[in-house]
Amino acid sequence: MKPTLVVLAAGIGSRYGSLKQVDRVGPSGETIIDYSIYDALRAGFGKAVFIIRRDIEAEFREVFLERLGGRIPAEVAFQELADLPEGFRVPAGRTKPWGTSHAVLAAASQVREPFAVINADDFYGRDAFALMAGFLGGLDASAPEFAVVGYGLRTTLSEHGSVARGVCEVGPGGLLAGIVERLKIEREGDTIVDRLPDGRTVLLPERTVVSMNFWGFTPLYFERARAAFTEFLKARIDDPKAEMYIPLVVNDLVKSGQATVKVLPTTAKWFGVTYREDKPRVMAELETLVQAGEYPRALWK
Repeated sequence: MKPTLVVLAAGIGSRYGSLKQVDRVGPSGETIIDYSIYDALRAGFGKAVFIIRRDIEAEFREVFLERLGGRIPAEVAFQELADLPEGFRVPAGRTKPWGTSHAVLAAASQVREPFAVINADDFYGRDAFALMAGFLGGLDASAPEFAVVGYGLRTTLSEHGSVARGVCEVGPGGLLAGIVERLKIEREGDTIVDRLPDGRTVLLPERTVVSMNFWGFTPLYFERARAAFTEFLKARIDDPKAEMYIPLVVNDLVKSGQATVKVLPTTAKWFGVTYREDKPRVMAELETLVQAGEYPRALWK
């Protein structure tokens, strides 16, 4: 059974200033999503499900899905603000999405096999997809065994502003012992810090292992995430900015013993477009990989 790739492409992109999920950054007009699909195909993934918003559907299909041209079976699912468990309604004035874990739940009816989750605007590298496909390929669909690709923190920063990262605590056997979502990480001189809302800073070693939201799950995750989302809504539905992130769900599952999460250290080089100013670097990195023979200059020809 080939694993499925779930792509989180519903982000508003407010810091970037446009629909960055379909921005062309490759030497022949490719998007970052194109490279992810290319790497997923050669790693052995069998299907892609894109989580998007309804208001970007037409542009997403025109710019991306039509160009993909049937190279991999592809479906779309919609993250809807009103897609809530029975007994809950969207509070008046709520416009912010419910977070990445809620987004993944949008694919529950379309995924029956082990699956990976990635961001649309992150370049993860060939090695990361190969590692994840290898892990997922050996799983039963009901197994409480998950995975996350681990990157070194110093290689995942932006020169143009702060970033959010899931800081991983790696325990015996390479299993995840815990994960903390840190939301404002940046360089401060020769150090890396997380700036907390109260003004304090937390020093983070450069070799800290972080998640870039490249997860591996079985369909059991949907059941666990749905239950966690219900509890989240009971506690925080009236907070207009509260979001249910994947790391929050995973951390609770790990701490409660409901699942194990294997950390898959990768040698792949990550880069991404968090801010518009990141785009030239991404284009240069892709050109370097093309010249090194990692990718063809025209990805789909």
